[in-house]
Amino acid sequence: MMFQKYVKGNSDYNNYQELKDNFSIAIPENFNFAYDVVDEYARTEPDRTALVWCDDKGQEQTFSFQDLKTASDKTANFLLGQGIRKGDAVMLILRRRYEFWYFMLALHKIGAIAVPATNLLLKSDIEYRTNAAAIKMIVSFDDRELQNQIDLARDGSPTVERLVTVEGTREGWLSFEEIYPTLSPDFSRPQGEGATANDDIMLLYFTSGTSGYPKMVQHNFTYPLGHIVTARYWQKVVDGGLHLTLAETGWAKAVWGKIYGQWLAGSAVFAYDMVTFVPARLLEKMAKYKVTTFCAPPTVYRYLVRQDFTKHDLSSLVHCTTAGEALNGEIYNRFLEKTGIKMKEGYGQTELTLTIGNFDGMEPKPGSMGKPAPGYTIDIVDSEGASCKAEEVGEIVIRLDKGRPFGMFAGYYKDEQRTQEAFMGGLYHTGDMAYRDEDGYFWFVGRIDDMIKSAGYRISPFEVESTLMQHPAVLECAVTGVADDARNQVVKATIVVAPGYEESHQLSQELQEFAKKETAAYKAPRLIEFVKELPKTISGKIRHVAIRNQDKRK
Repeated sequence: MMFQKYVKGNSDYNNYQELKDNFSIAIPENFNFAYDVVDEYARTEPDRTALVWCDDKGQEQTFSFQDLKTASDKTANFLLGQGIRKGDAVMLILRRRYEFWYFMLALHKIGAIAVPATNLLLKSDIEYRTNAAAIKMIVSFDDRELQNQIDLARDGSPTVERLVTVEGTREGWLSFEEIYPTLSPDFSRPQGEGATANDDIMLLYFTSGTSGYPKMVQHNFTYPLGHIVTARYWQKVVDGGLHLTLAETGWAKAVWGKIYGQWLAGSAVFAYDMVTFVPARLLEKMAKYKVTTFCAPPTVYRYLVRQDFTKHDLSSLVHCTTAGEALNGEIYNRFLEKTGIKMKEGYGQTELTLTIGNFDGMEPKPGSMGKPAPGYTIDIVDSEGASCKAEEVGEIVIRLDKGRPFGMFAGYYKDEQRTQEAFMGGLYHTGDMAYRDEDGYFWFVGRIDDMIKSAGYRISPFEVESTLMQHPAVLECAVTGVADDARNQVVKATIVVAPGYEESHQLSQELQEFAKKETAAYKAPRLIEFVKELPKTISGKIRHVAIRNQDKRK
């Protein structure tokens, strides 16, 4: 398998501690994933399957590594022909279209900066991003509303020189579909000043913060190697298998599961370009194409466990992982009952690769993120920076005294102040709260800003949310603190009820009593509000700050 050439010493480990103590990556000079992995596969195993793609319109295509080498070389010629050069930033808004892989690899080949973005962006979002990153070209799929928003943002985006639609035609836009057949498949790796170096910026991601403007996370050309751990040792992708990470390509989770680590570990990638998430249809696709490994956020699993799994042949599925938010133990248990698979939770950020996870030789504890990934020295610290004792809640930090972990971000783009704040005191501060149990497993508590302080207690919103989510009437839930003269704050639950249940005072009381029985009484919500939907970021994360601000105005 390709990844073995980048691992120092042994690449197979029998248990977690052996993996943690011994795993290390050998980073070559001037590593470029597009040339050194994709083109190398095309040279040695040209017919090996790289990408299996389908959509809801009945279209499907399978791409070998030779296919992707040819496509990326042609796309690199297209980019050069449109004036894109090394160091230029190109925004890709392609949902799960297969052209995403064409452009990502092509941008890597010419040393330009890929800036993946979601199709949910509006005019103001696009303007902010184009100006902050000096975007020179925007590439999008054929979506009228999205492309209308891009056109509206054009006047406020002075650095943008080209707009490209990958399908169809649009006035004022270049049609990649029309130009592609005319492009030369001959493209040589640049040398000298045109060659990429390990420290060059390869990727920019805008984080979907729950407050304030998004930060720009920059990754260099060594970043893909950090995802060997993600794919090989956490997702447990199968050599010659087919991996599905559900994330849309606008989010960093997509490169955790749709390109780098999977190909390095020998697995093909499955991309299902769905317009809307329909749980039963997703299971149909997984059965039809014989997906072997699967990764999705807990919210997706929450919908999947409501389905009848007996209608789908999922016998090919051997390993499942989850990340993006903390996992509710009830969902873990229900999925285990339906599939026999012990879901492996993991933790990381846009700034990082897999940072904490459940690995071979570890018995998963439902709801626990697991233990530190190879390459990461993790600690839990209090407000003074001292290491916390077992069961004591503090901030997750990464200690850097032994060096930076492979795959860690290179800083916040054009923002030295934020970079210095994040690395204050020789640590990387995640801003996430957790505790470590007596066995060394980490348990997510919440963002620092979301913690509730009530009558002298520190209460984790996630812990209360997890409790309430066990009740069948609760579809979604957000727990926040509301100002109170006597207690400083009281716990409030904002709830979206599940189909078949009705909002009522009686249900509110039932949920409060349920919480008191399932957790400590002081954590139970004193206030419950029913809503039709919760405020969320573009990436789907619940905006607790929006609920708190709304309550302040009442």
